[in-house]
Amino acid sequence: MALGEAFCIVCGKESELTSGRLCEPCFRERTTLSSLTETMQLFRCPKCMMVLQAGRWGRLEPEELHHGMIQSNLDVDGRAESLGVAMHSEPVDERNTKLTIQVSGYIDGLEFGDEHDTIIRVSDAVCPTCTRKAGNYYEATVQLRSSGRRLSEDELAAVRATLDELLDSMEPDPMFFITSESAVTGGWDVVMGSKSLSRSWGRFLIKRFGGSTKETNTVVGHKDGVDVTRLTLLYRKPAFDIGDVIRLRNTDWLVAKWQKDGAILASITRRERTGVTWRDLEKSNVLSRTVDQLDVELINRDSSAAEFLDPRDWKVRAVGLPFDDDGTSETLRVALLADEWVALPNLSRTDRGD
Repeated sequence: MALGEAFCIVCGKESELTSGRLCEPCFRERTTLSSLTETMQLFRCPKCMMVLQAGRWGRLEPEELHHGMIQSNLDVDGRAESLGVAMHSEPVDERNTKLTIQVSGYIDGLEFGDEHDTIIRVSDAVCPTCTRKAGNYYEATVQLRSSGRRLSEDELAAVRATLDELLDSMEPDPMFFITSESAVTGGWDVVMGSKSLSRSWGRFLIKRFGGSTKETNTVVGHKDGVDVTRLTLLYRKPAFDIGDVIRLRNTDWLVAKWQKDGAILASITRRERTGVTWRDLEKSNVLSRTVDQLDVELINRDSSAAEFLDPRDWKVRAVGLPFDDDGTSETLRVALLADEWVALPNLSRTDRGD
């Protein structure tokens, strides 16, 4: 050995050394790229099949779940660079899955590769959501009602369906569950496990159907020095919909658009709009609901009137053209007001809420 030559501090061999002053064989002998336990424990709720991953309950596809468990349990040398991990899964039975993991990377410029076999064992554990459901836990009650008249079954079904639509558009949350729901006099009650969901639904209903909400909080206990409350949210749907014809202050109007404190009305006889509050609308009368209006094909038309077949008796009726008629349309939307057919102006798609 020449004086001053670099040598391996373990075997004394003179060769190219790593940063730890070890030759490649000694460095490889003393370096492990990765390590993994022979078994990994997974907890799954037998009722809803949610799994506990990284301290949170949720629903995951098998591949995503396996990658997450490997990420949590695979121990990798902190010096590793250009790390690559490949996985192959093979179900053994309902509660056991075998994983084969290949790991590759570089440490101090040297390429390393490992292969591990591990078993994921599934054990039962009831999630907090199912525990609360079993105990009839709830945080909020949403009361669906109407102002002015009782909601029909079809209207109740349409209002209730918006909750499913809202849930489909939101990020999943274990607390977004329904404890119970039932028909009550004048409406429908939905008892749910989340206050935030009830408030989101209230805002969604107002945006879709108009109306108003009222919140009431009731203290039901104390926890860690803080009041525990339950929320009751009352939603009142207007007695009319976008496109209905109403009579207000001796004038006929179309309900054109909802706004926060009321609605925008459009005159059916001239190009005029006005804003009204919910209190004002309580004084109005519905002359024609949207579901009762018809889109009819015209038989004849001139500059001021048009003819169509009355579906009640299939006789030809004449109706004055609306103020916004463009002279080319082959159809009209008509409403029966006081036993007389009236042609309605066109609401834009935006105004109609489509």
